[in-house]
Amino acid sequence: MLDQAIMDLQQQVLPRLSSMSDALQQLGDLLLQCWNSRGKVLLAGNGGSAADAMHLAEEFSVRFKKDRKALAAIALCDPAAITCAGNDLGFESIFSRQVEGLGNPGDVLIVFTTSGNSPNIIRCINQAREQGLKTVAFLGKDGGKAKGMCDFEFIIPVHSTARVQEAHKILYHVLCEWIDAQVE
Repeated sequence: MLDQAIMDLQQQVLPRLSSMSDALQQLGDLLLQCWNSRGKVLLAGNGGSAADAMHLAEEFSVRFKKDRKALAAIALCDPAAITCAGNDLGFESIFSRQVEGLGNPGDVLIVFTTSGNSPNIIRCINQAREQGLKTVAFLGKDGGKAKGMCDFEFIIPVHSTARVQEAHKILYHVLCEWIDAQVE
């Protein structure tokens, strides 16, 4: 079973990542432009994808490999904000409400969803687009309902949630490494 998981990763996931390098480079350029204009990056996801959103936010705002200036990034995963919005407005609004309050034109929203079908992520993307944010989706499987909604999308077309999340982590760590090389 372990051998099969490693073989799936080598054969189904890793070869697809190299085809995403141009888009990842363009995303890196967009993020630098955002930060150079004093903008910020907002990140969202549910469950393990929330952990990825928080992980990437801290890689930007604190550090990845080297000491460099802090880059504005906020994971929309504050339990008080989520439970308040969920209770008062419904779970579908937990991220969009925060984007409504925090997002400005020129900011960037990055979402993680392995299915691409989470109603709260779909609503969040729509809110961000309405407010003039650039949007990025890290998706899995066939991209789900979120496919085609964002300015950038990175779809890992496999059905294993674990493989999708592993591939997302590889992509965003490569992005962090490139950003570290660009920022002092």
